[in-house]
Order: sequence, then structure tokens, then C-alpha cells
Amino acid sequence: MTNKNHEDSDFNLVKTIWPFYVLTGFFSMSFSGIFILIVPLSFLFWPGEPFHAFEMGLLITSMLWVTSVSGVFFGKFIDNHNFKRTYILFIVALARGFSFIMLSFANEGRGMETWWYFFFFIMIFAFFAGGNYTSVISLSNDIIPKTHRSRFFGIYSVSRHSFQLVGFVIAGYLVQIGFWRLVFSGMGLAILISGVIMVFKIKEPKRGAQHKELLDVLKKDSVKYDFQIDREMMKKTMLSKTNLVALIEGIFTSVFLGSLIIIILPYMQTEPHNFSPFATGVFLAIFGLSGGVIGQVILARFSDKVSQENHTRRLYFIIVALSYGAFAFVIMFFLPLPYLTVEQGKDIALLFSFPVIWLFGCIYLSSRAISSLYEINQPPVLQDINLPEAQGQITSWNRLLETIAFGSGPLIAGILISITGYDYQLVAILIGVIAIPGILLWVLALKYFEEDHQNISKILSERAQILNSRNSG
Repeated sequence: MTNKNHEDSDFNLVKTIWPFYVLTGFFSMSFSGIFILIVPLSFLFWPGEPFHAFEMGLLITSMLWVTSVSGVFFGKFIDNHNFKRTYILFIVALARGFSFIMLSFANEGRGMETWWYFFFFIMIFAFFAGGNYTSVISLSNDIIPKTHRSRFFGIYSVSRHSFQLVGFVIAGYLVQIGFWRLVFSGMGLAILISGVIMVFKIKEPKRGAQHKELLDVLKKDSVKYDFQIDREMMKKTMLSKTNLVALIEGIFTSVFLGSLIIIILPYMQTEPHNFSPFATGVFLAIFGLSGGVIGQVILARFSDKVSQENHTRRLYFIIVALSYGAFAFVIMFFLPLPYLTVEQGKDIALLFSFPVIWLFGCIYLSSRAISSLYEINQPPVLQDINLPEAQGQITSWNRLLETIAFGSGPLIAGILISITGYDYQLVAILIGVIAIPGILLWVLALKYFEEDHQNISKILSERAQILNSRNSG
């Protein structure tokens, strides 16, 4: 075993970078807090009035759009400047924590005045949110050994989803007992504290530190990777065939993923099945969270091991993930779920006494687990085919398109449900078909990935020689 492999095997994903997971978790919890409170906030702004769907929908849509657009700004800034990325994450934490704390000082019952107050600080929160994932991707490219990439993104995803679930429970309970201000002040303070811990605990690596071509030359303290991407290099690398596949594929996959909940939840909770919201939550927690942990931890380790010598295998995992995810999603709607009254739908013991519910849950669990292969393998693939100085920008491009597409998913699903007369089986098939172009595009990428990967390797080898000549000179 080489020294490099030995160092990789000793790398501890939890001990070394645990502040990443905590900060990411609180970021995710704060986002989920806004989503879960969307109806109570409307009643807080306009007491005694019906739910203001347009105003609250505009608030959420604006938040998502500002986050995706600001990601492009942060991605370009991160790649074009040698400003420490841990400092950027710290600034992001300060701004988002501050804005959340300020939300706790809003005046109740002022209608649009209160709404505009929330809108202002949520837009600050959303703008700086664009610096989170782009910084993490750029940093992880230089901190995490390539033999640990899937496991890192798996733990990263588990942290997000676990904190998100806790956020749903805590926010819902505190609002129910009248302590909505504590939701925002508590989460804001948690973000600030985790940001401070992160900036002191995470050591900023040199750019390119995990690329084998640069490994030896960057060990010298005097050598720093300071290349910036220009128009010619952007065309040669960021607009490679595999990158273009990922950009286009992300649109189809995100529309598919954005449609799932808006179809599954009403299917389960309305006539004739009538699962109560609490029973639905228990079902999703048991099978969904279990599937996520299996996929994002166990299968992540398997992905890293299998892909260690041949990174192209990650593409096969992505193809399997999308194919099985679409197939399982459609199959779930053809299972004979029990017909329940509203009262029966509240009885969790009765619900789980039906064997078909366990079958439904097992399919959902396996779908979550195998579909996780997409989430834990796509980022390492993009890291492999892009230069260290392009990690933020390529990520922000993808996130911009994916966010727009993901936000379109519920709208498309809602339209299909309406025009088909609530024929969920037909809608499930139509939504499943949307995933097919993404699958085919990744099959096409199998032809290009190795060539694009070798192109990056060649450029980095040339740059290693340049850095050596600078140092020797």
C-alpha cells in the first residue's frame, strides 16, 4: 500500500470535519423551519384571515430563487479569489444566524407590514445561503480523499435530513404552544455558535491538495495553487461533454424529485386512504429515514470501495439509482392500500396491521436507499472532471438549474393531478417518464467521462510542472 493510500485509510470523516456536519445541519433545520411554519406564519401576519397562499408562496419562491442566483455569485467569487473558504462559510453563518434572530423581533398581526419585515430578512438569509454548498464543495475537493467522497456526501446528507426532521418536530411544537419567537432566535443562535466552532476547528487546505498530480509539489510550504480559470479553459473543461450532460440531466431529475412529495402526500392523506398527517409522518420517518441512512452511509462506503480504482463506476451507480427510483415510485401507486375512514386513518396500530403497508414501506425504504446513490456519487463525478479553481462555479451552475427545475416539479405535478381527474396512477407513470431522459443522458456520459477525466489530469500534471519550475527558480 502506498503512503498516500495509507493516509487515506487513516482519514476520519467524523473526527476531522464534524463541524461541517453540525453547521450544515442547523442550516437545513432553519430552512425546514420556514417551510413547516408557512401556514402558522400566515395566521401570524393576518390573524383571523384565511391562509394567504399567494403571499406565502411568493415568500418561499423568492427564497429559493435568491439562493440559487446568489450561488452563482459565490461560486465565481470562491473560484476567482484565494479568500479562505472557511471564512466565507463563517460569514455565511453570521449573516444567516443574524437574520434568523431578527425574525424573532417581528411585530405580530400587522399584515403586509409584518410580511415585508419577514421578506427583507429572509432574503438576506437566502442570499447568503448561496455561499454554503458552493463553499462546502470547493473545500471538500481539497480536504476529503477521493476514496472517501461518497461517504462524506452520505454523512453530509444524513446530517441535513436528520436535523431537518428534528426541525420539523421542534418548530411545530414550539409554535403550537405559542413560542414561535424561540424557533427563530434559537435556530439563529445555533447557527452562529456552529459557525464559530467551524472556523476554529476546520483547517483551510491548499487548493488542489487531493489531486494526485499536485500532491508532491503542494507539500512544499512555499508553493500555492493560484491558477484562475479563463474563457479558454472554461470552454475546455467546464463545458466538457460530461459537464453538459450533468447540467441538462439535472433539470429532468430535479423536476422528477420535486414532484414526489406533492403526489405521495395527497395520495395517502385523501379519499379513499385517509392517512392522518401524523400517521404519514410516522410512516415517512420509519421507512424514509431508515432508507436514507442505509443509502447514505452503508451504500456510500460500498460506492467508494468499488469506485476507488475506476471512477467511471460512479456513473453506473447513478444510472441504477435513477432507474430504480423511478420504477419504485411508480410501483408504489399500484399497491392496494387499505380504504380507511378519517378516524381509522389516525389509528397507527391499525394502519401497520395491514401487510400491504409494510410492503409499501419496504419499497419506499429501498427506493430511498438506492436513490441515495445518485446524491452521493454525482458530486464526486463533477469534482473529478473539473479543476480546483472551477469547483464553486460548476456547482453553482448545477444548483441554479436544479433549483428552478425542482421548484417547477410541484407545479407540474399539480397540473397533471388536476387534468387527469386525480388519477394518481397515471400521474405517477407520467412523472416517472420525466426521469428517463436523465437516465439516458448518464448512459451517454459513459462514453465521455474517462476522456474528460484524463483531460483534467493532463492539465493538472502540466500545472504541477509549472509550480515546480516556479519554486526551483
